[in-house]
Amino acid sequence: MRKTTHRLALGLATAALGLTAACGGGGGDDDATGTIELTTFGEFGYDDLVKQWNEDNPDTPVKQTKVSKWDDWKNELNTMLQAGTGLPDVVAVEGDFMPAIVAAPDRWVDLASDDVKGRWLDFKEKEATTADGALLGYATDAGPEAICYRADLFEKAGLPSDREEVAALMSTWDDYFALGEKFTKASPDVAWYDASGSIAQAMLNQVEFPFEQEDGTVDVDNPELKEVWETVTSRSDSLSTQTAQWSDDWNAGFARDGFATIPCPGWMRNPIKDNTGDPAPDGVVWDIADVFPGGGGNWGGSYLAVPQTSKKQDAAREFAAWITAPEQQLTIFETLGNFPSQVEALESPDLLSVTDEYFNDAPVGEIFSSRADAIDVQPFHGPLYSDILTKFQDAINRVDQGTDPDESWASFVSEVKALQ
Repeated sequence: MRKTTHRLALGLATAALGLTAACGGGGGDDDATGTIELTTFGEFGYDDLVKQWNEDNPDTPVKQTKVSKWDDWKNELNTMLQAGTGLPDVVAVEGDFMPAIVAAPDRWVDLASDDVKGRWLDFKEKEATTADGALLGYATDAGPEAICYRADLFEKAGLPSDREEVAALMSTWDDYFALGEKFTKASPDVAWYDASGSIAQAMLNQVEFPFEQEDGTVDVDNPELKEVWETVTSRSDSLSTQTAQWSDDWNAGFARDGFATIPCPGWMRNPIKDNTGDPAPDGVVWDIADVFPGGGGNWGGSYLAVPQTSKKQDAAREFAAWITAPEQQLTIFETLGNFPSQVEALESPDLLSVTDEYFNDAPVGEIFSSRADAIDVQPFHGPLYSDILTKFQDAINRVDQGTDPDESWASFVSEVKALQ
């Protein structure tokens, strides 16, 4: 596991990060007791941990509010930030949004301290750190990607279903799409992958500068982005479900044998279980291949941040540090699937021993550790990354719904210009 940690640190970070000493966060009237308000999105796996915290810390209990989707919470969060009021004490944010937070450091508490120095993988710390060393978010998890697949549907299509054999068949994107053509020819009523946007996201995770150059200059007219666009949109009719990821139709696709594969960071296991049914219906067999076309990729990984408007900054920081600690991250990986972002957790032998009965007893600890070791590119995320990504996904979805690709691309370029 040292190898995994060091390769991520060396391959994904351009420089060592210096962290400042702990600061009070600017909350001069910080209340020592009272309820800490926490808002998360999706499923962070915090329910039992919050109960544990509340039992151990009755003077500073946590009240968690869950928003179903990141996009919904992002809209609420932006509204609260513009209004300067209504924010909870601890805010969960998707990793793609961290550059926007780093770009507005006066609104957020510096969470750096000697107690947490060096806890996280370098690229996770870097994403949440300002130029002058303020740490504005504690990383909750990372998202090394594998491929989850329906072994039963592979068998029906006459394809190998053993996870090692499957991995050998899709080491490159060309291999992956060629296998998809073979699959859909044998099973014309089943799509090869879950969503065009899902594959676009997966491929973007291997592009160093997808939307912005290193100085923050927006550049969506670059060959790497164009290649992702053309690759995905040209296969919309033949391989995709043509549904938007996270939509109701996408959710329903799991239960009706709608597709055979899905790009799969560790946290994706939970949506698969929820949407397919747990236990899985008779005959349905999900498995995980230790492979990701084109090498490695990281999708997702969120953060906890503390707004300057919080009246309980010290207690909020203490809770955020505790719930993102290695012990808690390992617990969440075992129960939910979110892969740890903590160096100490990655070095734990307990991680490698984790299996997942739902996914045909796949050795998920070994698989996702291997996938983490394969990551050698971390896309640059400038302040507009999250907003441009949303526009890009919207453009992909328009093509799925019948819009001419050239027309949709032109609309995307126009929308990006309007963001600047």
